[in-house]
Amino acid sequence: MIVGTAGHIDHGKTTLVRALTGIDTDRLPEEKARGISIELGYAYLDVPGPGPAPQRLGFIDVPGHEKLVHTMLAGASGIDFGLLLVAVDDGVMPQTREHLAVLSLLGLTRGAVVLTKVDRAEPGRVEALGVELRALLAGTGLAAAPVLAVSALTGQGVPALREVLFEAARQLPPRPSHGLAPRLAVDRAFTLDGVGTVVTGTLHAGEIAVGDELVLAGRSTRVRSLHAQNCVVERAQAGQRCAVALAGVAKDEAPRGAWLTAPHVALATERLDAQLRLWPGEAKPLRSGTRVHLHVGAQGVTASVAVLDGEQIEPGASGRVQLVCHAPVGAWRGDRLVLRDAGASRTLAGGTVLDPFAPARYRRTPERLAELGACALPTAARRRERLLTLLSHGLDLAAFARAEGLAEPLQGWALGDAASAALTERLLATLADYHARQPDELGPDAARLRRLVAPRLAEALWRQVLADLRTTGHLAVRGAFVHLPAHGVQLSAAEQRIAQKVAPRLREAGAEGAWARDLARDCAEPEPLMRATLARLAQQGELHQVVKDLYLDTPTATALAATVRRLAAEQGHVAAAAFRDATGLGRKRAIQILEHFDRVGLLRRVGDEHRLRADCALYLQEPA
Repeated sequence: MIVGTAGHIDHGKTTLVRALTGIDTDRLPEEKARGISIELGYAYLDVPGPGPAPQRLGFIDVPGHEKLVHTMLAGASGIDFGLLLVAVDDGVMPQTREHLAVLSLLGLTRGAVVLTKVDRAEPGRVEALGVELRALLAGTGLAAAPVLAVSALTGQGVPALREVLFEAARQLPPRPSHGLAPRLAVDRAFTLDGVGTVVTGTLHAGEIAVGDELVLAGRSTRVRSLHAQNCVVERAQAGQRCAVALAGVAKDEAPRGAWLTAPHVALATERLDAQLRLWPGEAKPLRSGTRVHLHVGAQGVTASVAVLDGEQIEPGASGRVQLVCHAPVGAWRGDRLVLRDAGASRTLAGGTVLDPFAPARYRRTPERLAELGACALPTAARRRERLLTLLSHGLDLAAFARAEGLAEPLQGWALGDAASAALTERLLATLADYHARQPDELGPDAARLRRLVAPRLAEALWRQVLADLRTTGHLAVRGAFVHLPAHGVQLSAAEQRIAQKVAPRLREAGAEGAWARDLARDCAEPEPLMRATLARLAQQGELHQVVKDLYLDTPTATALAATVRRLAAEQGHVAAAAFRDATGLGRKRAIQILEHFDRVGLLRRVGDEHRLRADCALYLQEPA
């Protein structure tokens, strides 16, 4: 169990930890000289009990000075049990109130209030202060916390406090280690001779073992050795204070706030959605546009608030917001966060991360708010199930696993049953309409069809949907073209004869193409039959109709498309003059062919330029 001290400066936090554990957490020379804590300090205490490996308490001693609340927050997010200290000679002070707000807004419900320096108390002072504190605790997560009177100097009340801590540790449910990837919030880094860089922090989720390959601030690293709760171990579990020796990382590459994580869940976001509660003591509502200091894990960055539910959040009320961060932060679904005002002078609100991959657009639509409702469900399985019913464009499983911090990486996309049925219906209807409007074409290529049917659908999921419908016989795919099975009919004997006659003539015509009337004359076939046959061949993807009655064969069209791709790669676009020069065609024919490529989806017209559609597989020698 991790115990965090909190309270106003000089209210005896460090002295009490020393009385409980025998360890002085003030380790810096300037701390010794000034008699106050400046950095986070750590100490440990074994819980009596059976077995060779007793449970161990880890203490995080945080600074109480108002200018060091950001340091207090760096250690507070990982604690299980809070000790709020109030000196009887001073009573409730500003940092008492703010530290209580922090603990409450972080969702802490286990803790105790400790009245310190009771050896200095006047008669009746302890009882009066206890009554005042009960009123202060009302409505917070620590409303039911015991209030104990202690003197670290004389030892009064220290044994009773130890027993409270021991009993809380015995009753604390273990943090889940299985199913979640390791995530450690770095709150300190230093270098040891013969060891190298060591980072410390609370392991928020999962397990870390010696030899693990992890990521720290975007750099790959390996765990060389490991301490958990101040003991040398081979493996550490969620909820433990850890010191991790890392290979390949320098001390200055491990800043406070960085996350040590499994590679597949590493993330850094600048936009996240969260559920917030505004502290009841605030005088004004929280409105969109408010600039704040965001604290999550051991990191602090500035951010701007966009309220998603209504126009504002009233004091004491809850609501959903989007936080637009001014620097990347690591935050996973379910992580606790705290907001302080723009001047970092007081704590405003706290809450829970709903989605670390928040969208910049459509963030207040009913559909998006329904997704956030799904993100607030209590288990990953229920969140995934609900999101599948809501997301018509599918669920990115890898992104879902990363946001959840799951131990097992996921791949690919998933589509709910209702969404899949609606997409299939829309796709088949679109193809039928396309065939009715373009009877002489085999069908659109897969990328163009996606733009017509579901432009927001991921390419990988779209390919998966097409493959499934092809397997079930709902559609057919020829090269890059997609069509309904009934649209690709067989040629008659007469049409097969004409196809054999026109093949060498089209090959000879090359990029200039051949007209239906000229092919009818040269092949001695009736012109109406020739037109019908050429249209049928184009419908089957064997030929390509540039303009009415003008045809190219497939090898020629593929070669011209290769020229287009080359020009686009060299110049960023395809100009008619450049295409004309590259092919030796006249200007009119070059423009006709480029416009044909625009129509079928290989290119798109932007002003006087033609831009290559990068997702189009048309005319590739080996279609994707």
